Amino acid sequence: MAKYIFVTGGVTSSLGKGIIAASLAKLLQARGISATIQKFDPYINVDPGTLNPYEHGECYVTEDGAETDLDLGHYERFLNTSTTQANNVTTGRIYQTVINKERAGEFLGKTVQVVPHITDEIKRRMMLLGVEGKFDVVITEIGGTVGDIESLPFVEAVRQIQWELPEEDVMVVHLTLIPYLKAAKELKTQPTQHSVRMLSETGVHPDVIVCRTEEPLNDDIKRKIALFCNVKQESVIEAADASTIYEVPLLMQKEKLDLIVLKKLNITKFTEPELTKWNVFLDKLKHPKSTIHIGLIGKYIELQDAYKSILESFIHAGAMNEVKVKVVNVHSENITPQNVNEQLAGLDGLLVAPGFGNRGIEGKIIAVKYAREHQLPFFGICLGMQMAVIEFARNILGLKDAHSVEMDPNTPYPVIDMMEEQKRITMMGGTMRLGAYPCHIEKDTLAYQIYGSQNISERHRHRYEFNNEYLKAFQDAGMITSGVNPATGLVEIIELPNHPFFIGVQYHPELKSTVEAPAPVFVHFIDAAKKYAQTKK
Repeated sequence: MAKYIFVTGGVTSSLGKGIIAASLAKLLQARGISATIQKFDPYINVDPGTLNPYEHGECYVTEDGAETDLDLGHYERFLNTSTTQANNVTTGRIYQTVINKERAGEFLGKTVQVVPHITDEIKRRMMLLGVEGKFDVVITEIGGTVGDIESLPFVEAVRQIQWELPEEDVMVVHLTLIPYLKAAKELKTQPTQHSVRMLSETGVHPDVIVCRTEEPLNDDIKRKIALFCNVKQESVIEAADASTIYEVPLLMQKEKLDLIVLKKLNITKFTEPELTKWNVFLDKLKHPKSTIHIGLIGKYIELQDAYKSILESFIHAGAMNEVKVKVVNVHSENITPQNVNEQLAGLDGLLVAPGFGNRGIEGKIIAVKYAREHQLPFFGICLGMQMAVIEFARNILGLKDAHSVEMDPNTPYPVIDMMEEQKRITMMGGTMRLGAYPCHIEKDTLAYQIYGSQNISERHRHRYEFNNEYLKAFQDAGMITSGVNPATGLVEIIELPNHPFFIGVQYHPELKSTVEAPAPVFVHFIDAAKKYAQTKK
């Protein structure tokens, strides 16, 4: 049987439960202990797939095609292992499962209630990854904040698991905030005390309290928190603000969080932590040899979490190339033919981001044209690749009204279209191509140079495709379709020769980029931007 760790949060949201959970898992993994992390979200959506990025940040897609919370991206980037649909569960999915069972008569006519039926399903999901025997430790992050009405069934499920399992098989890590009042020049522990008291009132008592703080916690403050929250002083952990999230595992190691957990869970077989690759990455990240500026052309730039995986991929690829990547956010709605030179001046590379819908589309097409004509390194992801196709059709093939059927259903030149079998599906999300698909790459292409292989697998999340009826026209005009799906012939990668770096991919390479294995296309894009920057000196 696996051991179970539950990570809860108090005082306020956005304290970084996901980063703490991922950091703890990384430290355990570094000691030779197999660990996985799962996220339980309290919202009633079945998954984040239909949520606007402004609501919940990006939608992260797993290998098996699950649309999940963006925290799963942190889990994968830290652990360098894939998650599945079992790693993210919402209130909506819990209720959907229970109601389906009730409709099928599985409860034998009993009154279906939150306790025990909903909590039983939550517990089953919480322990699912542990009973498979693949992991020594399963870490479960509970979304929301203690005291939220939505989170109560999850907290109750944790209480029941604490009661049902032996003490050495389960523990709770509670993340809180220790605010610093500048006027009084002191740290305040009362919010943490109230949060722990509120959690204790539900019957769940934390074993470790991790305190987010802007100022160092001295022994007196730790002793005070320990006394009023009924934990050992060594179990009060300081989580100081870090310059990068990738420092947090080392900060937690310094606070001995991993050793406290190992002792509480009575895990005796472990090694000294092996974090060599992690430290090499951090050293490169902190000591770049130069700086480059990459334009991120998108329509959700007001919320950084909307492009979280892309931004993290820039960090991974930047460290690999020993450069600091400064991302310049450019709202696609603000780009016009008159101001494009001003908007994109000073950039060393251009990434046109994924997205859905018509808003900001023309600005993205104008940006692609600028990159193509000015020999500026260009990288298009998903919708960004489709914009490159449309721009080429309009300005090279002369198909002035070429467009995607998504934006213009009546376009005379639907160079981006929906597959016939998808058109018959009516449920939102049902038409999406989700998860990992194979891609065959032609030799002697930029894509082959990037991947060094003819056969790759990448994750997808999109509804519309390159229309192969126009394939010959594009190829005759000089666009190379260097990667295709071997089963369907759908175009996955387009590129232009006689350009320093111009590539568009239908998939989402940012979803597989990790600290230890940066996405190859990001690494080569940043390398091209670095070379471009050197030519300007």
